[in-house]
Amino acid sequence: MRKVVFGINTTSDGYCSHTDMVAADDDLHKYFTNLLSNASHILYGRITYQLMVPFWPDVAKNQSMSEISNEFAQVFTSLKKILFSNTLKHVDDTNTRLLSQNIADEVIALKKQPGKDILVGSLSLASQLSQHHLIDEYHFVIHPVLAGKGPRLFNNLSLQENIRLDFLGSETFQSGAIALHYKRHT
Repeated sequence: MRKVVFGINTTSDGYCSHTDMVAADDDLHKYFTNLLSNASHILYGRITYQLMVPFWPDVAKNQSMSEISNEFAQVFTSLKKILFSNTLKHVDDTNTRLLSQNIADEVIALKKQPGKDILVGSLSLASQLSQHHLIDEYHFVIHPVLAGKGPRLFNNLSLQENIRLDFLGSETFQSGAIALHYKRHT
């Protein structure tokens, strides 16, 4: 069965705002390119989706950044995206399918299909899927910055019970960011 994998950048005090992170460097883009390369789908909520699209597809088209960032953009653009939104009624990206139905039901159906991993790229979706024990692996990239504000995992949703995680490994980047990799304890 396919794995559902959540990857997120976070500050050292647990906030996930894109504006408060240390600037993304080649190490970080390479790390996330490797994560994306093992997937065929990525799931988004509206806010994060609109941060990523059309920015990264434009980078992929124009090859306007570093070689590693351009590679990230190409891999990202090639993935099938599922956007869960009750407010958007149309998307222009041909690799994006817009849904408003129950995310848990969609993920359960996707997991049964053959293929590569299913990535989760949104805090709100990760919170919902975690509550249903549908995320198999977590990748937290912790940046050496304190923000004191911003969105957090489980900001608008409380877990009914703790989810135990088993440590799979870590990687330290030149910037001081640390990537932590866990799997859900079964």
